[in-house]
Amino acid sequence: MRIAIGIEYDGRAYRGWQSQPGGNTVQDVLERALSRMAGEPIRVHAAGRTDTGVHATMQVAHFDTQADRPITAWVRGVNTFLPAEIAICWAREVDDTFHARFSATARHYRYLLLNHPVRSALLAGKVGWHHAPLDMARMQAAARLLIGEHDFSSFRSSECQAKSPVKTLTRCDIAHAQGLYTIDLSAGGFLHHMVRNLMGTLIHIGKGAAEPAWMGELLAARDRTMAPPTFMPDGLYFAGVSYPDRFAIASEPSFRHYLV
Repeated sequence: MRIAIGIEYDGRAYRGWQSQPGGNTVQDVLERALSRMAGEPIRVHAAGRTDTGVHATMQVAHFDTQADRPITAWVRGVNTFLPAEIAICWAREVDDTFHARFSATARHYRYLLLNHPVRSALLAGKVGWHHAPLDMARMQAAARLLIGEHDFSSFRSSECQAKSPVKTLTRCDIAHAQGLYTIDLSAGGFLHHMVRNLMGTLIHIGKGAAEPAWMGELLAARDRTMAPPTFMPDGLYFAGVSYPDRFAIASEPSFRHYLV
C-alpha cells in the first residue's frame, strides 16, 4: 500500500528536512513516528527538501507499507508520536504510480518579511526581518524580471546538487499589509538556497541600493559572487505542491490563515 501525506512543521529546531548522518531532521522524526504506527521500518519520500530553520505549511510525502491501518491512524494516530512542531494534516491511499517528488508539476514557497524598525519578539523565527523602509514597487519591478525560464546560477548555493541551474519561475508575487510583506514563488523546481538568495536581492533593490533592472543583469551574469548574501531562513515556508489531477491531491498552495 502506498500512502501520501501532507505535513506541516516548524523548522527552527531541525537541520532541515532530509536525513543526515547527525540526525535531528524532520524526516528522521517523521519516519520514527510512522514506523511506530506501522510496526515496521518506514521510509518517506518528500516533494522537496527544506533547509535548517525553514518551515512548511504543506510538505507532501509518500511511503509504502505492509501495515493495514485505517487512514485516520496515519494522521491522528501518528501525530500522537510526533513533537508539537510537526503534524500530519491529511493522508490518503494512492496508486503505485504516484511519487511525491517525481510526480510533482510545481512547488510553491512563501516568504514572510517583517519590515519594521524594531524586530518582533512574538514572530521571532517565523518571519524574516528588515529594519529599513522598502519600496514595494521597486521590488515588484525586479520580481517581474524573474518570471520565465532562466539560468539562476547567480542565486544558486555552492552546495547545490541540481543537474541544471535552469529553472522556470511561473510566479513571484509581492504583497504588503501592515508592515508584513508576503512573497509567493512557484516553479517546477528550485535550486538550493534559491529563494533566500532571491530575497536578499529583492531587499537590496527595495531599500534603494540598486535599480530593479539589476535583477536582469544578475541573471545574465550567472555569477553567485555578484549577488547579495543569502537572506535568513526564518520567514521561508514550503507552501504546497501541484500534481496532475488524476492523483486527486489538492494542488493549490496551502497557507494557514493564522500565519498571514
